[in-house]
This record gives sequence, C-alpha cells and structure tokens, in this order.
Amino acid sequence: MKLNSLPEKEIVAIILYTSLFFMIVAVILIVFFYFSRKKIIQKELEKKDLILQYQKEQLHAVIFTQEEERKRIAQDLHDDISSKLNIVSLNSHLLTAPNLTEAETAEITENIINLTTKALENSRKIAHNLLPPVFEKFGLNAGVEELCEEFESSKSVKTHYKNEIDFDENDIDRHLHVFRILQELMNNSLRHGKATEIWISFVKEEGVNICNYEDNGIGFDNSNADNQKGLGMKNIDSRISFLGGSINITSEVNNGIVVNFTF
Repeated sequence: MKLNSLPEKEIVAIILYTSLFFMIVAVILIVFFYFSRKKIIQKELEKKDLILQYQKEQLHAVIFTQEEERKRIAQDLHDDISSKLNIVSLNSHLLTAPNLTEAETAEITENIINLTTKALENSRKIAHNLLPPVFEKFGLNAGVEELCEEFESSKSVKTHYKNEIDFDENDIDRHLHVFRILQELMNNSLRHGKATEIWISFVKEEGVNICNYEDNGIGFDNSNADNQKGLGMKNIDSRISFLGGSINITSEVNNGIVVNFTF
C-alpha cells in the first residue's frame, strides 16, 4: 500500500505514532545515559573518598609515630639527662658551702665529673637513636649493619644480615622508617622473645622491595589478635602505612617469629 493512497487521517496517525515512538526511545536513552552517568560519577566520588580516607589514615599514622617518638625522647631526656643535671646542680651548690674539707671538696668534684660524663654519654645515645651518623652518611645498608653489630655487642644474640638491594640514597627519609621498624623488631626479639639468633634480609621481587625478618625466640600465639596490638606494633603499622607497604607476621609459641614487609 502506498502512503499517498492512505487517507489523510491515517497518514497523520502514522506520523504521530512514529514521532511518539521516537520520543519514547529518546526519553529512555536520556534516562539510561543520565543514570549511567550518575553511577559513574558516584563511583568516581567513592574512589576519591577512598583515596582521601587513605591519605587521612596515612597522615594520622605519621603524626602518631612522630608523637610516640617525641614522648620517648622526652622520657629519655627526663630520666637520663635532667635527673643527672639536677644532681650536678645540687653538688655544685654544695661546693659553695663554708668549711668544706679538702676530701669533701674532692668527693663532690668527682661526683660532678662522673655525673656530667654520664649525662654526656646518654645525650649522645639519644642523638644516635634519633638519626645514627652512619645511617645519615652511608644509608640504610650501613645503618642496619651497625645496628646488628650493636645488638651482637651485648653477647646475648647472634645476627645474620644479607642485602640484595642497591638502595637509593635520595630515599633516606623513607629508609629511616625501615630502619626504625627493624630496630623495634629486634628490641622485641630480645626483650620479649628472648631470642638468641636473628635473621634479616633485603630482597627485590618483581620490582618490590621486601624485608624478611626472623628470630628463634619464644614466639607467641598468632591466632590471638591481642598479641599484635602492643605499642611497638602500632608504631610498626604506622610506618608501614607511611611507606605504602604491607606486612605479614606469623608466629607460634616456642617457635620464634617471622615478619615480611614491603616498602
């Protein structure tokens, strides 16, 4: 049937129905694209929220670690330095007392010298703990080597250290966090784990830096989450978060501890 043979009303009806059909299709497409776009925007916003949340957590971790270090430094200064300097001050005032015998003067002077010497030694230790000179000059590898030597000097633990990574000296700020993590782990191995041997190694796998840590201490029940919630572990988690890495800890009672972390 030809279109020009149809009555005018039918032609108008066909045009109206065709137009209505295309309008409905157009509305459906508009609604579809609107909700699709809305969903895409929502996902993008959720992604940005996750990034912001991660950045907030990372910032919180850095601030938390800094505050804990400040507390530790303040405690060291108070316990080791201030107390000794207070006694030095008291002894210095004693020297101004009248009728002191030569022996008393010599004894007070010797006390002042001894206390001043100890205060100086402790201040050097505090400064060394803040940033070991060898670490600052020669980087992470040399810093860990010296750390192992310091622990071995106690004659209570044997360390085994191996490094397969050529560390970038420009990353010293990030490497300091790695150094502090190892320092915390080694302190825990001696104080709590009663370990007599410690193994540390740095390896690179598929472009990722990995540190493997192990000791032969008394270990702990890995299934008990409370065993991994100490202050030391909070500091470690904060540093791992700052480094954008991950950490895995496994342990068994009387079977030491194994720690693997990326950075």
